[in-house]
Amino acid sequence: MKEYKGVLIYGEVAGGKLSSTTCELLGCGRKLADGLGQNVVCVVASDAPGDSVAEAGARGADAVYTAELTKDAAGSAAVHVALAAQAIAAAAPAVVLIGHTALGRELGPRLAFRLGAAVATDCIDLQIDPDSKTLVMTKPVYGGNALAEFAARAAPQIATVRPKAMSAGEPNPSHLAETIQLAAELATEPVKVLERVQEEVTGVKLEDASVVVSGGRGTGGAEPFGTVLKELADVLHAAVGASRPPCDNGWAPEAMHIGLTGKIVAPDLYVAVAISGASQHMAGCSGSKTVVAINKDAEANIFLEANYGVVGKFEDVLPAFTQKLRELLTD
Repeated sequence: MKEYKGVLIYGEVAGGKLSSTTCELLGCGRKLADGLGQNVVCVVASDAPGDSVAEAGARGADAVYTAELTKDAAGSAAVHVALAAQAIAAAAPAVVLIGHTALGRELGPRLAFRLGAAVATDCIDLQIDPDSKTLVMTKPVYGGNALAEFAARAAPQIATVRPKAMSAGEPNPSHLAETIQLAAELATEPVKVLERVQEEVTGVKLEDASVVVSGGRGTGGAEPFGTVLKELADVLHAAVGASRPPCDNGWAPEAMHIGLTGKIVAPDLYVAVAISGASQHMAGCSGSKTVVAINKDAEANIFLEANYGVVGKFEDVLPAFTQKLRELLTD
């Protein structure tokens, strides 16, 4: 019987570098593997790998499986499933970690089906059980109202991990990884990608921002997103986000949506303006280190989640808050 050992990360590349989610997975995978006294391997398959292979080594991978793909193949989930299965057959990892991204949401279940394995999706915490040495995977259930723990009986144990749920840690350039070439076998893809459009981002990217100012239904329209919220964000060098209702009503673009079905953020500071605090929204920002809530409803659920709260109309609070910050930051 094959012995499964170690942790495999299926990496993603963005702009010639490892994606932030992959860096987080490598940080988590390194900790899990160290606890087991085993190795970490990473798969890097891209049409433009850049320095991502060396970066994977610096971030803890002991070996990196690589494949240089065509542009069309790089966008094919079927190709990534085939490459992941090939790397797993070679490395025999006990644990497989995949980002819960657009690719990972498709790759995880398809890979599990191919391998006859189980998969837990959208995990926010991973731990090794000290007795069984199996992976305990924690994920939100019931719309984020509860957390459930899962463990798989058979290897490999596959988990897709929510972006920003883990810490990436600092790279160590002196840590080098062995490079192993994969056969870039192509698989038939039932879906053909006709065009890819890169999202244009001006200013701070929402997912990577250390400070986020977010508006909710209580803002009442699109105007505050371009005025008082943006003014506060500019002072704090922050990104502007929104809960579901402003995006549904066309007050803010969908790219700004933070929540269970939107983007996941974990900034140092999250300023929630006129947001009620529904669990679906909080699922997208629960990793925030400090939450400041501004709401005229003293009974709003957001105050149960906030570290600091201000009860009042945002139209009155935000200009005063912004002005005070300007004074403090220019002293």
